Amino acid sequence: MVDSRPSVRRRRLATTLVQLREAAGKSPEEAADRIGCHRSKISRIENAHLGISLGELRDLLTFYGVQDDVLIEDLVTLARRRNERGWTRNLGTTLPSYADHIDYEQTSNYIRSFQPLLVSGLFQTPDYARALYRANPEMLSSKRVEELVGMRMQRQAVLAGEQAPRICVIEGEAALRSEVGGASVMGPQLDQLLALGERPNIEIQVMPFSTGAHAGLVGAFVVFGFPTPTFSDVVCVEHVTGTLHMETPDETARYTLTFDSLRSAALSPVDSRDLIHRIRLKL
Repeated sequence: MVDSRPSVRRRRLATTLVQLREAAGKSPEEAADRIGCHRSKISRIENAHLGISLGELRDLLTFYGVQDDVLIEDLVTLARRRNERGWTRNLGTTLPSYADHIDYEQTSNYIRSFQPLLVSGLFQTPDYARALYRANPEMLSSKRVEELVGMRMQRQAVLAGEQAPRICVIEGEAALRSEVGGASVMGPQLDQLLALGERPNIEIQVMPFSTGAHAGLVGAFVVFGFPTPTFSDVVCVEHVTGTLHMETPDETARYTLTFDSLRSAALSPVDSRDLIHRIRLKL
């Protein structure tokens, strides 16, 4: 079955199959002949648009000369669970677009985010996130708030480690001055932004009020880039009832152009750090 928004497991399986085929010196046509299908099916499998049966998978792994039993079992497990969305299955059926967003965070190698009104979710402290959820007009229970805060903190695992993505975030000045949760919450939140900005893979810029009109007045958005060329960029725009995902080259190109324009209009990382520090001192 075709899935226009493949899960993280399907993406990982597809990427590995491409690597194994190329390492074995086999062409897509040869792989197709091996399992008795058209070349287009191999292409769809390797682009993560189509699943693969366990029999076909084992046949291809034998054809590629894979003898590592641990690797084989890992790939079989991925194939069995290819449509699950990692730990995001705990979100429940009411938040499928949020689960997709988290999958993209887990698999991307370049994240570009424009957040004019709020601190980026990947940078939020627990107290800041808790204050946001408690302001929800749906009156979430305390238990649900804590579950969502925990999930948000779990998302931040992508910030560390050898495989951490490059992250460029442009924060609106309003996001820094709006005292979400009060000064006692915003102080540590700004401290966290200052600390994260010191990491080599993270760049934080601020769009000051003095800029006036700019390309980002349409609202917040995130652009995810991926290490595998076959996976196109994905743009995510959040709204009240979910998240809109855009993947066509025309759509992603427009948002990339918009982000580049915003980077040019925003303060430099050094000047942004100075502004964050000045705001912090006034709390």
